[in-house]
Amino acid sequence: MVRWRNNFSQLLNVHGFNDVSRETVEPVVPEPSAFEVELVTEKLKNKNQRGTDQIPAELIEAAGRTICSETQKLTNCIWNKEELPEEWKESVNVPIYQKGDKTD
Repeated sequence: MVRWRNNFSQLLNVHGFNDVSRETVEPVVPEPSAFEVELVTEKLKNKNQRGTDQIPAELIEAAGRTICSETQKLTNCIWNKEELPEEWKESVNVPIYQKGDKTD
């Protein structure tokens, strides 16, 4: 056991590198803009199944700029916290059969 400790002590405790910064550098990505949120809202597909929130895409589109503004606030809050709400981590998978045997 002593041999292992000495071996890893020599490998991991390198001297002379104290001046190296240990912080990670991540690129700064700006918050999503109101324009980006509006573009995504316009691209929502109608007649799709509702998510766990039960809000249809048609309702979101009909609300227009008001909902885009509120969605941007929510998105930016999540963006800055860097953590998704627990409810968003849930998903419901529903198979949609189009052709062939449904048991395959």
